Amino acid sequence: MARAIAEALIMPGVLSKHTAYALATSLDIPELFDRSHWIVKCVMILLALMFVVGLYIIIYKALYIRRAAAESAKFTDSFWRSRDIEQIYKQAQALRNSPISQMFVAGYTELAKLASDDALKDDREGNLANIERALRRAQTVETTKLESMTPFLATTGSAGPFIGLFGTVMGILFAFQDMKDPGNGGAASLQKIGPHIAEALFATAIGLIAAIPAVMAYNFFTRRIRVLRSEMDMFEQDYLNIIKRHFLR
Repeated sequence: MARAIAEALIMPGVLSKHTAYALATSLDIPELFDRSHWIVKCVMILLALMFVVGLYIIIYKALYIRRAAAESAKFTDSFWRSRDIEQIYKQAQALRNSPISQMFVAGYTELAKLASDDALKDDREGNLANIERALRRAQTVETTKLESMTPFLATTGSAGPFIGLFGTVMGILFAFQDMKDPGNGGAASLQKIGPHIAEALFATAIGLIAAIPAVMAYNFFTRRIRVLRSEMDMFEQDYLNIIKRHFLR
């Protein structure tokens, strides 16, 4: 690998084969960071922090959404199998990570309040509207939980490469400033700025390392959340139909 990089770096009459090979084999990350300009170092640190935070979010959200989907499937199966609404309510309370079960809890709680208020028992349309609002509020809360922290992944995916490019541009700018020394020849100048260019390009590499998994994870989470929202919408309609037929006649 190092030999291939060296061959790519060889420029006839500019860099010797020995020099190019030395540059290709000296890509030591701590050394690259240590020799960088302080602005490039700040860019690298920022991108490294974005990568670490993004990795934490990816792991956390993957586990959370997976658990939410599994518990929603379990609750939905229990909801359609059981005929005892009290038993369904107990099951919903146990499955707290399921957005559908939390919607059921909100609807059940609102239905219990309406059933205990004698003044509202005869207002069928008003009662149905109250239950629907309770379901919508619960759906909004659960959707907010599902979507929390994912905007950071979108920000990392879109801004990470540009932040890295900024570090690269600044690093190359400082590298070319080193060529102003009149005592250096052309080849000597390139030998001098070669490592600095490598340091600058490393900033772009870190930006891509932070951005690529963030974009992939964001798209994956967005699709999974969209599926869960569709399931919540369908459950809301089914729940309201059951309430109409059996409780608000």
